[in-house]
Amino acid sequence: MSNEMNFDGVTSANWKDLPGKEVATGILEHVLWNGDKGKRAIVFEFKAGAKFPGIEVHKFGPEQIFVISGIFNDGWKDYTEGSFIFNPIGSAHVPQSRQGCVVLVTYPEG
Repeated sequence: MSNEMNFDGVTSANWKDLPGKEVATGILEHVLWNGDKGKRAIVFEFKAGAKFPGIEVHKFGPEQIFVISGIFNDGWKDYTEGSFIFNPIGSAHVPQSRQGCVVLVTYPEG
């Protein structure tokens, strides 16, 4: 263990300070971080009643979802605030929210 702090390469962002891009009706994307080979971290803000248009298939890598607030639904079940969902390669779902929600989504392998 080192006795010196090192902040080389450290970045930070607050999703509330980032512009949101509407990626589907009622779904805003706030990109927190883009890494190499497609690795990324994004906050998605779902307005009440928003639903992804079609089935999202994870062909190239897993997806991790953490529900920050509200209730997220993947077309199978509801996940409340504080829930963590791991979607492996090959899984498929339809992201949506009847009540509205904010989720952190990471793509650890791109």
